[in-house]
Amino acid sequence: MTKEDLRIIYLGTPEFAVASLQALVEGGYNVVAVVTMPDKPAGRGHQMQYSDVKKYALSAGLPVLQPEKLKDEAFIEELRSYHADLQVVVAFRMLPEVVWAMPRLGTFNLHASLLPQYRGAAPINWAVMNGDAETGATTFMLKHEIDTGNMILQERIPIGTDENVGSVHDRLMALGTEMVTRTVDLIIDCENKGIALPTTPQPELSELRPAPKIFKEDCEIRFAEKAAQEVKNFVRGLSPYPAAWANLTINGQVFENVKVYRVEEVQKDDVQCTKDIIVPCKEGAVRILELQVPGKKRMEAKAFLNGLH
Repeated sequence: MTKEDLRIIYLGTPEFAVASLQALVEGGYNVVAVVTMPDKPAGRGHQMQYSDVKKYALSAGLPVLQPEKLKDEAFIEELRSYHADLQVVVAFRMLPEVVWAMPRLGTFNLHASLLPQYRGAAPINWAVMNGDAETGATTFMLKHEIDTGNMILQERIPIGTDENVGSVHDRLMALGTEMVTRTVDLIIDCENKGIALPTTPQPELSELRPAPKIFKEDCEIRFAEKAAQEVKNFVRGLSPYPAAWANLTINGQVFENVKVYRVEEVQKDDVQCTKDIIVPCKEGAVRILELQVPGKKRMEAKAFLNGLH
């Protein structure tokens, strides 16, 4: 079997999933169809918006399936009609067994964490928010419980002390792309040799950190409840998206829902300084370096202060 013979169905939605799909298509792998989320209204005009994966799939001339419900019988029958040998999942929703068990070679997933840590929807954000020194990516075979299947490949990368989730996302996207093609090659090689794919059970750890989906209310900075270092990690773990926010009083003016993109730790003795936006925390304090007030552009804090009356 060659990569041109292996029939692949690809499942993914956001930008993170585009790079791996593009690598498969441009690498000559036989992607026969793509499954992504239904179009949804976005922006002030509520115009229907395609997912990033759909945009690329259409540009590459690939069939696109967008089921509302993954157990819908019409979708299941359409999926079967492609006679896929393998399914590849990158940043998609939880699949029912009728879907992930369909291909004869199974379904593998790329997850942007060092499994078993950070199982869930937002692993990159949570690793940075928790101040971890490293993260990574894992490919694994799907089974019933989410993000628990046997591991195929796992790679690590460091997280810089001042790095935000945007740059970690981009580095993991590049790493994950290479891991997806390498995993497919390994599956093909094992199939040609008539041997089982080598996998490793996820280790059992005494403490697991989850990575649940992040909502707007989760992004509020609670300065009085966190030490300065924790606030810094919280902000960079949400920057640039979805962005930490706070209600701030600056030079006597109240600003609500201010997005905060970058802060640095300072000593509490500096709190009286009037040339900066300095906020005391449970321990220490932070200087806000970059922010965005509703209705305004994202800007450096000094530029914002210069524009205040």
